Amino acid sequence: MSIPGDLRYTRTHEWIRVNGNEGVVGITDFAQSELGDIVFVEAPEPGTAVSAGSPMGNVESVKAVSEIMSPVTGTVTAANEALKDHPELLNQDPYGQGWIVKVTLSAPGEVDALMDAEAYGRYVAEAGH
Repeated sequence: MSIPGDLRYTRTHEWIRVNGNEGVVGITDFAQSELGDIVFVEAPEPGTAVSAGSPMGNVESVKAVSEIMSPVTGTVTAANEALKDHPELLNQDPYGQGWIVKVTLSAPGEVDALMDAEAYGRYVAEAGH
């Protein structure tokens, strides 16, 4: 299981890569492996307001449908259009080509409350995953 050190993580298995006032959001390698083959991704449209800890879309796999929770509060500036035709990118490259949305942060300090890679690794291990 891959847990890149430059990201922050949620307890619901989303990640965010922050650069200034913008964040790129996706689901973790652990999440995609638990879901299995992903067949559909529903992401919010650009201009959509999102709130930390609230649902902002869905990922559908052959096993289940899971909500995507926003790790931060802000406004969606881009959705990964490639996922419409190639949802399997979430399985193949969850931290790269499988990103879901870009968000302009309205409360950048919220990122500090998210787990770093070490804490997320412990969380997954302690949860018996």
